Amino acid sequence: MDWGTELWDQFEVLERHTQWGLDLLDRYVKFVKERTEVEQAYAKQLRSLVKKYLPKRPAKDDPESKFSQQQSFVQILQEVNDFAGQRELVAENLSVRVCLELAKYSQEMKQERKMHFQEGRRAQQQLESGFKQLENSKRKFERDCREAEKAAQTAERLDQDINATKADVEKAKQQAHLRSHMAEESKNEYAAQLQRFNRDQAHFYFSQMPQIFDKLQDMDERRATHLGAGYGLLSEAELQVVPIIAKCLEGMKVAADAVDAKNDSQVLIELHKSGFARPGDVEFEDFSQPMNRVPSDSSLGTPSDGRPELRGPGRSRAKRWPFGKKNKTVVTEDFSHLPPEQQRKRLQQQLEERSRELQKEVDQREALKKMKDVYEKTPQMGDPASLEPRITETLNNIERLKLEVQKYEAWLAEAESRVLSNRGDSLGRHTRPPDPPASAPPDSSSNSRSQDNKESSEEPVSEEGQDAPIYTEFDEDFEEEPASPIGHCVAIYHFEGSSEGTISMAEGEDLSLMEEDKGDGWTRVRRKQGGEGYVPTSYLRVTLN
Repeated sequence: MDWGTELWDQFEVLERHTQWGLDLLDRYVKFVKERTEVEQAYAKQLRSLVKKYLPKRPAKDDPESKFSQQQSFVQILQEVNDFAGQRELVAENLSVRVCLELAKYSQEMKQERKMHFQEGRRAQQQLESGFKQLENSKRKFERDCREAEKAAQTAERLDQDINATKADVEKAKQQAHLRSHMAEESKNEYAAQLQRFNRDQAHFYFSQMPQIFDKLQDMDERRATHLGAGYGLLSEAELQVVPIIAKCLEGMKVAADAVDAKNDSQVLIELHKSGFARPGDVEFEDFSQPMNRVPSDSSLGTPSDGRPELRGPGRSRAKRWPFGKKNKTVVTEDFSHLPPEQQRKRLQQQLEERSRELQKEVDQREALKKMKDVYEKTPQMGDPASLEPRITETLNNIERLKLEVQKYEAWLAEAESRVLSNRGDSLGRHTRPPDPPASAPPDSSSNSRSQDNKESSEEPVSEEGQDAPIYTEFDEDFEEEPASPIGHCVAIYHFEGSSEGTISMAEGEDLSLMEEDKGDGWTRVRRKQGGEGYVPTSYLRVTLN
């Protein structure tokens, strides 16, 4: 069934239907265009979100990047970024394959439809023009017939009138004959025009318009087929990115499974282990026998002359714990300002960097030597003397780096022996680790070495005192001065500060942060109701000013 046969008289209906089809095509193009804008906005927001949460520092400078939790989170962000890229790809495919192509096709269809309907209207105008000519010839034939009949009646009347002259009668007969001849010609013209119109009308209804309608039908069916293919592109664009999106989701799952709590705990130990030995037991000082009491270096807050130390409200003099932090840390080249374990790691890093630089300089020296040999054998390639400054510079760099490598090797050996010594002393003194932190808290006060300490060091040390590692390089006296908090913190857990230098705190208590953790696991805080001391860093949620 075709339009030319079944819808031969529905010209206006076909005109409305084809226009509706083109409007539908344009609406779909507009819909896909807005869909691409949604996809692009979604991808842009995802990329902004990823950029917001990605670490700002490079991985090599960020200690948090060593934790599997952080690595998994970064991997998830990267997968989300890749997912955003797939949404952009969907938007691009829809924009190019649907919006642009269908919009172009729609314009072509509009031009074709316009051409077909213009052809149909021209055919209608031609048929109407033929019909008007037929009507004109018909009216002329009718008029000529009346005139001929009238002329014949006039001639017959004059012929029967005895008073009419012969000339008048002859003239009337000639006029009647002329009118009759004109009527006959009009009849023939009318008959010919009618035959021509009938032929044109048959051609119009049975050939010309059916062909135009069939062309419109073919055009509309092609438009519908193309539109259906455009519908399919919508899902095809999604199906193309499904494998990549599935990989992104699988990558997120792998990242989630890669979180290793035990390994992160070990990483934290490796990052912040100080390497200090645990402090030895504090000696019992028998004040019941003051005459024979021998002061000990492990006595806290007792001068070496045997007199009790007077403490006033404005002064607090006590020996700092071995892990105490100095108010002002002087950074040294051998990293001796750091705890032993951290010192060893930093020295190892420096040694590796110097070794790499040394190898690089050695390779460069060999390359320069080979280049010099080539220049000597082939002078036209270059002047060997021009390489001498660079060779000399390279040799100087090699000598300098060798000395630095030797220096760091010596420092590293010393640091490693110190770490092993502290570890051995700690294992020999304690059967189990104390709870909480592995290191003892520093005293809340420190001062420089005094003459009292010198006198005390000259006295014989008991055998028990020899087992206790006394880190005199960390011991110094100082007068407490009011200090401004550098931040605030909240206690996550309850802590009972029973040791010297520590302070108790309740869970949820707000505290002022006086001094940050320097790697020994302790942080100095001040309570609102008064009193300062050290608490475990892991028990706090810290916010710096």
